[in-house]
Amino acid sequence: MPWMYLFKIRASGMLSIQRSIMLTLSLLVALFILGMWLMSSLNLNFAQGAMADLRQRQIADTFSANLDRINAHHHQMEQNTEDLARLGELYQRLYPSPGRFSAVQLRLSLKQILADFPDAYGSTLLYQPGALGQAAFGMRAYRESDEISTDTVDADFPSRDWYGRILQDLSGAEPTIRRYHWTSAYYQTHIDNVVVSLSALMRSGDGQPLGLAVTDWRADEIVSLVGRVKVTPGSFSFLLDNQNRNLSSLALAENVQHAQRLIEAITSRQLQTLLSPTDGISMSLQPASPMQQLELRVDGEAYALFFSNTQAGMVFGIGVPQKEIDAVLAPMRTSNLRIVALIGSILLILSAMILYMVAITLRQLRTLYTDPLTGLPNRERLLVDLRDTRTASLILLNIDDFKELNDFYGHQCGDHVIRLLAQALQRYLELHAKGTSSRLYRMPADELAIWIPGDHSAAELQARLSSLMAFVGELGIDWEGQNISLHVSMGLASTRLPDGSQLAGELLLPSANIALKQARLTQNSYLIYDPVHRARESYEHNLIWANKLRIALNEGRIVPFFQPIIDVHTGRILKFECLVRMIDEAGQPISPAQFLPVAKKIRLYRYITRCMIEQCFARFADNQYEFSLNLSCEDLLDPELCSDIIRRLQRNDMASRVIFEILESEGIENYQQVRLFIDKVKALGCRIAIDDFGTGYSNFEHLLRLNVDMIKIDGSLIRQLDTDADALTLTRGIVRFAGELGMQTVAEFVHSPAIYEQVKALGVDYAQGACIGMPSAALITEINLR
Repeated sequence: MPWMYLFKIRASGMLSIQRSIMLTLSLLVALFILGMWLMSSLNLNFAQGAMADLRQRQIADTFSANLDRINAHHHQMEQNTEDLARLGELYQRLYPSPGRFSAVQLRLSLKQILADFPDAYGSTLLYQPGALGQAAFGMRAYRESDEISTDTVDADFPSRDWYGRILQDLSGAEPTIRRYHWTSAYYQTHIDNVVVSLSALMRSGDGQPLGLAVTDWRADEIVSLVGRVKVTPGSFSFLLDNQNRNLSSLALAENVQHAQRLIEAITSRQLQTLLSPTDGISMSLQPASPMQQLELRVDGEAYALFFSNTQAGMVFGIGVPQKEIDAVLAPMRTSNLRIVALIGSILLILSAMILYMVAITLRQLRTLYTDPLTGLPNRERLLVDLRDTRTASLILLNIDDFKELNDFYGHQCGDHVIRLLAQALQRYLELHAKGTSSRLYRMPADELAIWIPGDHSAAELQARLSSLMAFVGELGIDWEGQNISLHVSMGLASTRLPDGSQLAGELLLPSANIALKQARLTQNSYLIYDPVHRARESYEHNLIWANKLRIALNEGRIVPFFQPIIDVHTGRILKFECLVRMIDEAGQPISPAQFLPVAKKIRLYRYITRCMIEQCFARFADNQYEFSLNLSCEDLLDPELCSDIIRRLQRNDMASRVIFEILESEGIENYQQVRLFIDKVKALGCRIAIDDFGTGYSNFEHLLRLNVDMIKIDGSLIRQLDTDADALTLTRGIVRFAGELGMQTVAEFVHSPAIYEQVKALGVDYAQGACIGMPSAALITEINLR
């Protein structure tokens, strides 16, 4: 079976393509997910770096602000000490002679200046021998509870090492420059507390040293000042004096042991050595060293230390747990992880769904060209093959009465018949191939197609069709003990037409289908397509008008025209017949003969009727003219349309002006349903007319069974009244017959005044035609018959 081999090769190639597509899609999905992860990581790293830098700047800003605050406090202490030194110098100038100074006055002055220094704990003036007397003299004021107390200092202070060292350090400067000496923290016995002292040199008017002015700063106040620094919940601050003694907020910590380990770790790093060296001597507004940073690890926890020299030569620093610095990045990492996890999960799910759907689609594509019942290539495969066809013929084979076979034996029997017929035809093609590779295709429903390659004469094709017909006729199919004989109809189309012209390969299937339909219509067993029959042009014409009709319905270009009907007795226009027209794109009306037959074929006729009823009811709602509407048998047998008409009549008072015209030329089979509609509308006041009376074979049956009110005499009789005596006699009989039954008559196609006079003489009640007025979009209410 050559075609089966070819088909297996194509199926194998399709399977290979399917695997390649799935592999490519899988790689693309994997690359996309990897790229998304890389982009997310890069974005996270960039965001973390930016956030870490921002956090670093925030800490640096906080550190600088607190360093400025401490330096401002140092500066204020230096100013206080300077004021104290000036007081001591002024006092010496007031009492230059030994023995003349007043200790009482000095005590009061010390109390007052300490009261003006709220941040200082004590103020001391130390005069060396010869400054106020022969002996050294010192007096101090200090805070005691809420009081300020004073006492004198032992006169042996000049012999103390600290005094000589401080005096020597401060005396080396220019007399015009005020320098200050900050001590390290030390214990002061008379107040039982740790202090840091600030000393300034007092000079005489000629610049000679007089002694020292000293202010004391309590260590607990230092701790309180430093303890107000807060960066994060776990941060701490510290201040190292020039002897590397730590005065910090850790003194207030709840975990004393951990705080002590932190203090020891800080002091062990000798932070002074990492900054500019200082000897405890400072000048007002002395610049501090830039902020330094290092890492400290205590009890397995990392801290970031930020530190710098203060104006007084101390080291101020802040320690922040690294985890709290990184805590600002944790939500970002968590959010990023959640976003990546969410997007990744969605992508994986979507990717799995896409791969699954693609796999199903590819599997369907693989089976797209195969008929599951017979295993034959199907219509889609045939269409693909016909695109590449240059010279070939196509036979379309249809099983006669297959629907009845299905209805009688069941669909399983129908499938069995098609399957066995396909197998038999396949064997037939193998035996009669004659060197050609003919192919058998399963078409929809009960059809099969045979593709015959090559160029063949009409005689050869005729012989092949006859042989095939005989083969199928002799074929017997058994179904549950019943022998089923088959009869088929066939249509053949060839790329070489009978007139010698060529037919494109893609047109073989529609042409063979046309030949098959013509064969069935003409009750032939088979037929070869011939353009001379012009069937294709007829199909194309129907398709064109079907498309025009659909567009016109959608765009509202199906409209009624109105032909006036004159009362022959009074000469007045009393009625109008509503006739359908299609308006083309140029605005010109098109006769219904062009589109109504097509509308019936494509089942659009009912929509035209509905459109006419709606527009005509609206047009005559505001006047008193009677109007007639044409209804076909299809309309009268449409329950929805009939119900809609009755509802419209019940909603207004127009029923007495409505006339329904029923075409007499159409055979009416279901008189019961038609009569039911007629009885309902007549009960509402409508009238019934028989249209085209005189053309059918059952005229009187219609009149008797449909209970009509009006007879419209067909134009084929009226237009010949002046030339055909038989037409005149027949018309006279219809008028007389209608009058005896109490029915009114209408003459159609009254095209001239002469015909009108004859109609009038015959006693016809109403007339319409070219003589009275042609159909128009407007209502013609006045005419002149002369």
